[in-house]
Amino acid sequence: MAVEAFSSIAPLVLFAVVSTVSPGGATTLATASGSQFGFRRSIPLMVGIAVGLASLAAGAAAGLAGLLMAAPGLLLGMKAAGSAYLLWLAWKVARSGPPKLNAAATVPTTLLGGACLLWLNPKGWAMALGAAASFAMLASGPLQLAALLGATFGLAALASLSLWCAAGIVLARLLKTPRQWRVLNAVLGVLLAVSIVPMWQP
Repeated sequence: MAVEAFSSIAPLVLFAVVSTVSPGGATTLATASGSQFGFRRSIPLMVGIAVGLASLAAGAAAGLAGLLMAAPGLLLGMKAAGSAYLLWLAWKVARSGPPKLNAAATVPTTLLGGACLLWLNPKGWAMALGAAASFAMLASGPLQLAALLGATFGLAALASLSLWCAAGIVLARLLKTPRQWRVLNAVLGVLLAVSIVPMWQP
């Protein structure tokens, strides 16, 4: 029985894992946070992103994404706000130095900041809407589908972000000089800024 239940949701799990582990704004930010602040201090950011994605997927299952896609003005405002927020985060990452030098001057992105990264991303809403449409047959109604998608995407995001954060910690152990840190932070900042591009593609 348990095997049959898992086999029925396996495509959804695979979709969620691939969607969350692939490089993007959230994974880049998790890597940067891991290299700067370590795993423990990056937990609020990762939980925030996971909660944001889970609530976004649940909202899409409940029909909210369709409403957003039908309101061009609101969609444009979300794109602008999301792009501005990501650019600000990219600037912060690019200008940060070695962790010990900036420990008193910088703080990790908060849980709310991580959630906003997802809530202000129309591409995320479109992805969640696609998942809700593709896997609607797995649930008997909108509320059950919302719970299923929310839990699946939230857990997949936590696992994927933990891996990217750990990668950042490994990078931090390999970097020995301030110049190496400046290069890493500049690269991560640029990658975070570039992650805005898909948001504006039709």
